[in-house]
Order: sequence, then C-alpha cells, then structure tokens
Amino acid sequence: QAQLVESGGGSVQAGGPLRLSCTAPEYPYDNMYMAWFRQAPGKEREGVAVMNIGIGTSTYADSVKGRFTISQDYAKKSVYLQMNSLKPEDTAMYYCAAAQYGSRSFGPLSKRSYSYWGQGTQVTVSS
Repeated sequence: QAQLVESGGGSVQAGGPLRLSCTAPEYPYDNMYMAWFRQAPGKEREGVAVMNIGIGTSTYADSVKGRFTISQDYAKKSVYLQMNSLKPEDTAMYYCAAAQYGSRSFGPLSKRSYSYWGQGTQVTVSS
C-alpha cells in the first residue's frame, strides 16, 4: 500500500492559521481511523486529533481544543487539520497516522494505536 502523505506545513507568526492535509489513496479509507500527531525536539510524539472515518466522530487533545479542527473529504480520501490561533509551543513536526478497524487500541490519541505513518510536515510558529 502507498504511504500516507502530509502537506501544508510552514512558518507562521503566532496567532496565525495553517491547514495540514493527509492523503491515503491506496488504503481502505472508510474502514480506518486517521489521526494527527506532533513531536517537538526533546519531547515524545503526542496525539493531537483523530477521526473515525466511517462514522465521522473525532477526539482532540486538551491542548488544542477550540483551536484545531479535524475534517475529511471522502471523495479525495483525505483528512485535514485546520490550526487557528497558533502558539510558539505548537511548533513541531506533524505526522499523519492511520489504524485499521479491529486493530489493537491503546486509546485514540496513543501512538501505540497506529500502524501507518507519514513522513511528517514541519510547523514553526514564531513570536
């Protein structure tokens, strides 16, 4: 299967927006959970947001609630992360991840729940 592909990262001033995209053209998209993670230097990878593609429900980390929104486009087999009111502490490498229905789950925002990963896209927020 093709790997996940992220795009949309870049440098932005604090308070500004960015929109990240993730596409999985050869995965069984409608039978998967798709998620966004991030990892800053010296810190472990943390879950940001996840969506159950089949039913459209989503879960967010407390640190981004009210600022970030995950969405999908079924026809394009893509998920998006709209990031608003960005802060310097949001600076990290952002990764797209996926898990098949029925796989072992350690919680929706745990990296251990996901088997498929993209290469990452860098987000840098300056003061």
